Amino acid sequence: MSAAPLSPSLKDLPKVAVDLKSQLEGFNHDNMKRASTTEKNVLPTAEDVQQEKQHIELIHGVETFKQDRLKRTNTTEKIILPNAQDVATEKTQKALLEGVEGFDTGKLKHTETHEKNPLPDKDAVMQEKVHQNLISGVEGFDKARMKHTTTQEKNVLPDPEAIEAEKGQQKLIEGIENFDPKKLKHTETQEKNPLPTKEAIDQEKSA
Repeated sequence: MSAAPLSPSLKDLPKVAVDLKSQLEGFNHDNMKRASTTEKNVLPTAEDVQQEKQHIELIHGVETFKQDRLKRTNTTEKIILPNAQDVATEKTQKALLEGVEGFDTGKLKHTETHEKNPLPDKDAVMQEKVHQNLISGVEGFDKARMKHTTTQEKNVLPDPEAIEAEKGQQKLIEGIENFDPKKLKHTETQEKNPLPTKEAIDQEKSA
């Protein structure tokens, strides 16, 4: 049998700091402030009460529901017959499927596939050659051969005819914008519906 554990001696116990021990021993409970505990019971709102009431009434109605109040009903199954167009479509699809499934591959004729690589004609070769020369000329162009040029901006003045035409257009626009409708005279429109002559009536009858 194992020996019982030995109790630690006083010298082996953990030491408490002298300052902390003196503070704990000299603590005065009168220095503590009195605090009152307030219990709060939050009342539900009117909406919460209404929802709870509806929930309870719903559960009560389900629990106390009497099955004797239920009326017996008979389920009627209706089979809708297809119309003539649906029947014709169904026949066409069925005939097509039967034709594909019953197709005899032995009736197929043997064919050979020939791969053709047509060579370009003379014009196509010439166009490709010109295109390649153009690309080579652009890529290998030496900028040092270019000469310095000065660009001159010229402001060509309009001739007298253009000036006169512009003046006439401006006067026309000013006349339209500043036109006074009060200067217009009142006119009356008369609608005339001339009756056909006797000759026109005879021609219409003989036509």
